[in-house]
Amino acid sequence: MNFKEIDPQEFNELSEKQKYVVLDVRSSLEAAQASIPNSEQINILNPLFRSKVEKLDKEKSYLVYCRSGQRSANACGIMDEMGFKNLHNLSGGIIAWKQFQKTT
Repeated sequence: MNFKEIDPQEFNELSEKQKYVVLDVRSSLEAAQASIPNSEQINILNPLFRSKVEKLDKEKSYLVYCRSGQRSANACGIMDEMGFKNLHNLSGGIIAWKQFQKTT
């Protein structure tokens, strides 16, 4: 796999930079309950996931997250196969991100 695992602190720092796209690969229901600001949502479990991701700019840098980090790691793997070059997976997902937010 050709993507980097990052912790919530690094995820926050990178997400504040304009060149990164924050991608939520959870379901719409999960995203409605809580999401990271300014994220785009494409459900990895949707059969159209690949065709939706295909429309994204492969030259951009992506910060990918889900609930716990597993689905987003899978999404990064798929995106890597599709030719995306700069992928970062949020280790621990939004669960870890919310914990980090409480401590800062």
